[in-house]
Amino acid sequence: MRLSLPVLLVTLALCCYEGNAFVCSSLIDDLTGFFWKPDEVYKAKLQKYNAPPEAVEAKMEVKKCVNQFSFVNKLLLTKTLGKVLVKCGFTDLKCFLSFVLG
Repeated sequence: MRLSLPVLLVTLALCCYEGNAFVCSSLIDDLTGFFWKPDEVYKAKLQKYNAPPEAVEAKMEVKKCVNQFSFVNKLLLTKTLGKVLVKCGFTDLKCFLSFVLG
């Protein structure tokens, strides 16, 4: 399943909505964690949103697919995410890299 396009479209929708183009650091943390964090760490971070267990499990199921992406593809998606964030007015790329690099 090719999830890169849907992930990119959701990122664009969340980051560049006309009403509020402010990029939240929690969104960046969530998106980069989705690509790079181990499942246990990412699932623990999801718990802070008090989402229903079914929603958490659904997101973890999608993450299992993302975990199968090659390192190069994850890197390309992260680079694209960085470009989207800059386009949406995010200026603190050092902060973005700290999320990516952990």
